[in-house]
Amino acid sequence: MKKKLVFLLSLLMAAGVLFSSLPVSAAAYHIDFNLNSKAVELVNLDTDTVVFQKNADQKMEPASITKIMTFIVVSEQIKNLDGTKITVKKEVVDQLAGTESSLSGIKDGEELTALQLLNCMMVPSGNDASMVLADYVGGGNIQKFVDMMNAKAKELGCKNTHFMNPHGLHDPQHYTTADDLYKITKYAMSLPHFTEITSQKRYEIPKTNKSSEPRTLVTTNLMIDPYIGGDYYYRYTKGIKTGSHDEAGYCLVSTAVKNGYSYLCIALGSPKVDSKGNSIKTHGEMIDTKKLYQWAFDNFQIKSVVDSGATVGEVKLDYAWNKDKLLLVAEKGYSTILPKDVAATSVIVTPKLPKSVKAPIKKGDVVGTATLSYANQNLATINLVAAESVERSELLYSMDVVRSVFTSVWFLVIVAIIVLLLIVYLVLAFLYNRRRRNLRKVKKYRKM
Repeated sequence: MKKKLVFLLSLLMAAGVLFSSLPVSAAAYHIDFNLNSKAVELVNLDTDTVVFQKNADQKMEPASITKIMTFIVVSEQIKNLDGTKITVKKEVVDQLAGTESSLSGIKDGEELTALQLLNCMMVPSGNDASMVLADYVGGGNIQKFVDMMNAKAKELGCKNTHFMNPHGLHDPQHYTTADDLYKITKYAMSLPHFTEITSQKRYEIPKTNKSSEPRTLVTTNLMIDPYIGGDYYYRYTKGIKTGSHDEAGYCLVSTAVKNGYSYLCIALGSPKVDSKGNSIKTHGEMIDTKKLYQWAFDNFQIKSVVDSGATVGEVKLDYAWNKDKLLLVAEKGYSTILPKDVAATSVIVTPKLPKSVKAPIKKGDVVGTATLSYANQNLATINLVAAESVERSELLYSMDVVRSVFTSVWFLVIVAIIVLLLIVYLVLAFLYNRRRRNLRKVKKYRKM
C-alpha cells in the first residue's frame, strides 16, 4: 500500500511538472485559527491551487529544508545514484565542527553510494552527508555546488531564493520563500527516489568498509512516525523534510493524502527561541501543518466548473452564408478546489473575445479566452474554441472585398485626386476657351 501511495504521489508530481510553465491557480481562503509559523503556503496538488497563504513571498531562512535543493542537484548530476561509490573525507565533514549540526554518523573513509548518502541526508537530516555529496559533485569545490543550487532555483522560476551552503546552517544571505519552496519541492517530487526516501520512518545503512554492523537512522519528521511523533503524528502525512535552527525557527515541508485529495504544506519560521533566549521545544510548524491539513480535508472539495466542450459564448461571424454568430466552447474541462458549501456555479466565467471573426473557421480553432474567478480572485484562464467548422461564402467575401476597396482610404484619396484633376481640367478648359473667344473678337475688330 505504501509503495502504491509513493508511486501515486510521484506520478502526480511528474504530471504537474509537465505543466510547470503554467501559473499556480490562486484561490487563497481564510482560516479561523492562529498560526505559529511566520510564513505558510498550502497547495492542493490535484488542481495545483493555492488554498491558503501567509507571507508566502517573505524571505525566510529554510534551515535543513535546503536539502531538498541539494537532493535535486545531486540527482541530476549523478546519473547512477546506486552505482556511484563516494568516500567520506574527514576534512569535508570537519568543516561542520562547532556548528551543532544534525549528523547521520557517517565515518571518515567510509564508502557509501550516492543513494545511501541521500538517505543519510534526508531521513535524519545529516549535514555531514550533504557536505560529502556537495564536495563530490562540485569536484572538491563546495561553492561550485552551491552555484549549481542557485542556478537550478532560477531555472525553476524562484525569484526570492539564494543559497549559501548545501545544508541550511545559518547565514543571513541564505534565504527562500514559502512560494519558492513550493516550486522546488514540486520539482523534487518528480525525481526518482525523492518521495520514497522522504516518506521513510527509518533507514538502515548496511554494513560498510567502516562498520561491521548495519545502522538504523530515524526520521526527524514527527508527523509521519507514530512511535515518536506523539500528538504531532498525523496518519495522512507522507513526508517530506524538516528543518530548524535558532534563526530560522522550526520549518517543515510535507504532503498529506486523504480520500483521494493531496496537499502540500510549507510552514516556515515557527519560533525555536523565545524573547528571553530560552529554547522552545514545541514544534509550532507541525501543529500548524496538522491544523491546516484537517481544515483543508474537512472544508474543500474538487468541483467541475467548466466541462470540455461546454458552450461559453458566441462571437460575430463574417463571410458565412446564413450564419452571423459562431458558438464558442471550452477547449478543455476545468475543475478546481472549492469550499464544500459553494456551488460550482458561483465561479464567474468572463469571456475575452474579438469583436468578430472571419470564415473560414475550423472546429477547435482558438478564438478567445475566458477568465474563471471566485470571490474576486482569478482561478484560471481557459481557451475558447470554435464549436464547428464554417466555410467561407465566396460571394459575401467578394462583395466585402469590393466594398472594402470602395471604402478604403486609398480609394477615396484616388477619387479625390481624380475629381480635383477634373476640376482643374474644367477650369483650364474654360479659361482656354474664353481666351480663344476673346482673341477671335480682337481679330474681328481689327479687320473692321
